[in-house]
Order: sequence, then structure tokens, then C-alpha cells
Amino acid sequence: MFKLRFLTAGESHGRALTGIVEGIPANLELTEQYINTQLKRRQRGYGRGGRMKIESDRVEILSGLRWGKTIGSPIALLIRNRDWENWQEGMSIDQAHQGAIPAVTRPRPGHADLAGIIKYNQKDIRNILERSSARETAMRVAIGAVARRLLEHFGIKIGGFVTSVGQEQFEIELAGCDALKLHTLADKAEDSDLRVPDETVENKMKEAIDRAKKDGYSLGGTFVVFATGVPVGLGSHIQWDRRLDARLAQAIMGIQAIKAVEIGSGFELSRRPGSEVMDEIYPPESGKGLLVHRKTNHAGGIEGGMTNGMPVVIRAAMKPIPTQARPLKSIDISTGEQIEAAYERSDVCAVPAASIIAEAMLSIVLCDAFLEKFGGDSIEETETNLKSYLSRISG
Repeated sequence: MFKLRFLTAGESHGRALTGIVEGIPANLELTEQYINTQLKRRQRGYGRGGRMKIESDRVEILSGLRWGKTIGSPIALLIRNRDWENWQEGMSIDQAHQGAIPAVTRPRPGHADLAGIIKYNQKDIRNILERSSARETAMRVAIGAVARRLLEHFGIKIGGFVTSVGQEQFEIELAGCDALKLHTLADKAEDSDLRVPDETVENKMKEAIDRAKKDGYSLGGTFVVFATGVPVGLGSHIQWDRRLDARLAQAIMGIQAIKAVEIGSGFELSRRPGSEVMDEIYPPESGKGLLVHRKTNHAGGIEGGMTNGMPVVIRAAMKPIPTQARPLKSIDISTGEQIEAAYERSDVCAVPAASIIAEAMLSIVLCDAFLEKFGGDSIEETETNLKSYLSRISG
């Protein structure tokens, strides 16, 4: 089923993050700088922690390209961890360095710590937290940039913006947003430290983050990611695991700290009558064929598990980061005693970064579905297949 496959490896304070992506057709133009632009977007954001002052993520493409173009073979990517110089013995692969740093024995509520040590039979929580850390998402953003580059080649554009931090909300009726409106909001968000397309709301969010930092707690929030220019028919209704909305939901929920996802109007659809939330179908605005017109997009661009030609719109909710400057109650797994949870250097709010990671995951899933539909071992072959399909449905 999957045309695009990828894996990531690496720990938060290990030597590097690595990734391999397979399935990108030959002859796609791609540069390290293009990927680095997306990595830089991930590191921005008001409320980020000290790690962002240490790392300045840059990718190295190790294989799969020659003279600026993909050659059809797996693309191997590397992002070095600059903080590795401080952890060479603490995260060494050599048994001779065992015990170089103290074991972490106080699990944080809301983190992978406790379930992880039980599942993998570990006595040091660091063996869990290093991989479960959101540091891993840097490589997912790099791989997402490769997928995004292919989508852009075919006129599919990805964007996003933050809609809430804590109790502060940026109100937007997404069902009434066409492609132009969505991209206008995303463009405004690029100039915002919190990726919010409203300066007044952004200032209130910053005040909330400042209060949280002062009082020792973290904040979550919500964001929107979208794709425009998506052809009709990506995904399928035939089997549950081929439905595009299901694949997208899994991809977004796979981001650390994401606890809810909705497509289009999502939960609001359950509260209103069907007569108000079905996106009525009108004839094409120009010409004939099946490229119809709709005035609303409550479905978020997906009907029956397939894209319908409208923008694909997803909203997701991120919980507050589990690590608290004023730790919550926990136990010491080595003694069983009640104690405060461990504190690891962390962000107060990472919602803006989560939105960039979600853009990457949206790109990966759409790229996979696009190649599943149109195939091709080279960009030129994929172009031919797409043109034939569009010619048939445009009348």
C-alpha cells in the first residue's frame, strides 16, 4: 500500500538523528538548504527552552541525490546533535562508560517514563526519555521537507497556524476559508513568534506563557494545518486503513503530546443538523467536467476517506508538556518512596513547533497518497499520469 516509507533513529542527547526515506521518484530537484529552512521553522517559537539555544539544526544528505536531483534510491539524512559533546560518556554505546551519569529514577506524570521502563524492563528512565523526547521530530521535519518538495512540484501547498495557547483563542471559522484565506493566515503566522495570525491575540498568549514560566507550569494549545491544490481522489473508501482521514489522524496523533485531531469542522459536526454542515455541490465555476464548486468546507477536504478537491484542513490539540519546573508528585522507582518528579530542561510552550511538525506529517501522508494514486519512477512519469487523470475529470 505504502509508496513512501521512512524510518528515524537517534536519541535526544545521542550523537545524531538519522532518517531514511524511500519512494521519492527520480529527477526531483532538492537541496539541503530547502530542508534546513523547514528545520529552522521548527526551532522558532515564544516559550521554547534552552535546547533551542544550543542546537541549530542542519541536515546532511548522505545518499539518494546526485547533482541536485533525486535518483530514485533511498535518501539518507543526518542531523548532528551539538549537545552530544556534553553527553559523550553519559550516552556512550561503550559499556566501559556505564554509570558515568546518575540514573533517572523519578518518572514524570504524563510522560512515557513509567510505562516505558515497565514495558522495556529498564531501571534507568533515561533509556526511555531519550527516544521518547520530541527531539526526534527534527528528523521527521527533515523527511517531511522532502515530501513537501515533491508536493510543491505538483502545485500542492502546505501551511498552518496556531489557534490557541492555554485559554487564549484565535477564533476562526475554518469551514468558510478557501485556499486564498488559508494561505493569507499562514503568511501572517510566519511573522509571529507564536505562529498566530493576529497580533492582539499573540500578545495575550505571550502574557499567558510568561505567567506559566514564572509559576513553573507548561501550556498546551491547538493549531491548524492544511493543504491546498490537492487533486480529487487521494485515499480510498475500499478498506479502513486506506482511508486518508484515518491515515492523517494517525500521523498527527503520532506527534509527541498530541491528544486530539479533527478533520474540517470535526466535533462541531456532531452538534449541528446535517442540513447545515454538508458541503453542497455546485457546477464548476468555469467549463464542464467533475471539478465542481463548493461554498463551504465542513468536511475538511475529505469525504468517504478520499480527497474531494477542497483544501485538506486539520486541527489538532497539544497537551501541556509533562515536564514542570515545579515538579508534580511521583515515586522513586528504585525505592518506591513518594517524591517529586524529575526535571529535564524543557519548553514552557511548544505549540508553534508542533504545528510545523504537523505540517511535515501532513506532507508525508499526502505525498504517500499522491504517489499511490499517480505512481511513476521518475518525476516525468508521474507528471504524465497526473495530466492524464486531470484531463479525464475536467471534461
